[in-house]
Amino acid sequence: MILTDAPSAPRPAGPALATRAASRTAVLAASAAGFALAFVAAYLLFVRTQAGRGVENGVVHSAQSTTVDWAAPLREADLVVVLGGVAVLLVVISLARRRFALGVTALLLLAAPLVVAQLLKLYVLDRPSTDDRLGVASHNSFPSGHVSAAMAVLVALAIVLPRRFRSTALTAGGFGVAWVSAAAVALGWHRLSDTVGGCLLVAAVTCAGAAVVSARRPDGDRVPWVPVLTGLLAPPAVVLAGFAVLATATSGAAQFVAAMVLAALSAEAVVLLVAAPLRRVTFDPAEGRVRRLRRVSRDGGGPEGRGVYSAGGAGPSAR
Repeated sequence: MILTDAPSAPRPAGPALATRAASRTAVLAASAAGFALAFVAAYLLFVRTQAGRGVENGVVHSAQSTTVDWAAPLREADLVVVLGGVAVLLVVISLARRRFALGVTALLLLAAPLVVAQLLKLYVLDRPSTDDRLGVASHNSFPSGHVSAAMAVLVALAIVLPRRFRSTALTAGGFGVAWVSAAAVALGWHRLSDTVGGCLLVAAVTCAGAAVVSARRPDGDRVPWVPVLTGLLAPPAVVLAGFAVLATATSGAAQFVAAMVLAALSAEAVVLLVAAPLRRVTFDPAEGRVRRLRRVSRDGGGPEGRGVYSAGGAGPSAR
């Protein structure tokens, strides 16, 4: 028996942007930070500035004097009943898949951002009172509870479903969140910033939770810095773009239409931005164990399974 070292396979040359890599946990942490930064930016630009409050109050005034039929179903929906039904559905899906721990995770990610949204809206954030001649209420409505609930429901359902359906579920469900956001503006319930803030808050909490899960159950994959920078910079860019576009609208009707369109587009953009880092996160502990066993098996069972060759040249790859 002759022991020799197995020849190392040459590593394929990657693109220049992949020379420095970060773990998926870093991508999730950067995304959480980017969504949180965008949430703060939305609050400061739209709520704490005179220009932001002025243009959004004009939108609310236009909504209060306009009837939009396509938004009527949101008025009829009972948010408590909807959330209760979704919670039951999450439990049923997790039990049907025999993934009880995954169901608990989905329930936590459903409830946590909603609790945070209410605490921020009622006890932390406020809307400065202004001498508004339009008669628009000045109580704080940032972030929107309805939009936060829609976004949280979508994320929770995408997580409890099989991982191969996660991206599809998030992309398709993003249209539902976009409709809720636009309808909340059309009914005069919320301003554009409220809807954007609701989406951003849920995205930040979800990515932060996913980062914790990824750090505890790493999958060994490595990704380039581009997703890290995208997760950090893209959400604030969405807020800045929305503020710039809404500020250019001069008439009340133009502001109203622009706010509805921007609410829908911003919601869809946030959903797509959160779908990318969540695509391959293993929330299920059982699935994580299976993936680790498969990786060990693929690598030849560890160091002892490599580098042993017989005199006839038949090594592990020849079996």
